[in-house]
Amino acid sequence: MRLDSAAKALFLKEFVGAFALSMRYFFKPRPTLNYPHEKNPQSPRYRGEHALRRYPNGEERCIACKLCEAICPAKAITIEAGPRRNDGTRRTTRYDIDMVKCIYCGFCQEACPVDAIVEGPNAEFAVETREELYYDKDRLLQNGARWEREIARNIALDAPYR
Repeated sequence: MRLDSAAKALFLKEFVGAFALSMRYFFKPRPTLNYPHEKNPQSPRYRGEHALRRYPNGEERCIACKLCEAICPAKAITIEAGPRRNDGTRRTTRYDIDMVKCIYCGFCQEACPVDAIVEGPNAEFAVETREELYYDKDRLLQNGARWEREIARNIALDAPYR
């Protein structure tokens, strides 16, 4: 046994092995990204900031069925429905999401029969105060308008799996 350890020490086996491993990784491309300027590709199923969508004619998609409010495990969604219109449909007068409570599970998006509420591709929505994380209907509709093209593309890519 002494002869083996003496040979290892003499020929620096561990050092040479570690050096070879270091050199192998030294010449490979770096996996680290320069974040604000470079971003990883995002899955179409990514669940980011919430958005309310509109139909192409500008009408809100939400029919005030309240399925998203009922299925939300965190009870982060509050909806108030307006009176029925002449055509028998109704729309929301209040649609609030408490993003502090939200756990981004995606149940609201899955429950919605008209794809009105979706979790969009935006992951960069840091705020300075807690109050800014209480989204009202106007804020959600603005998010929908801002991200509509990406949201529609993601829903189309995900359609075969729904």
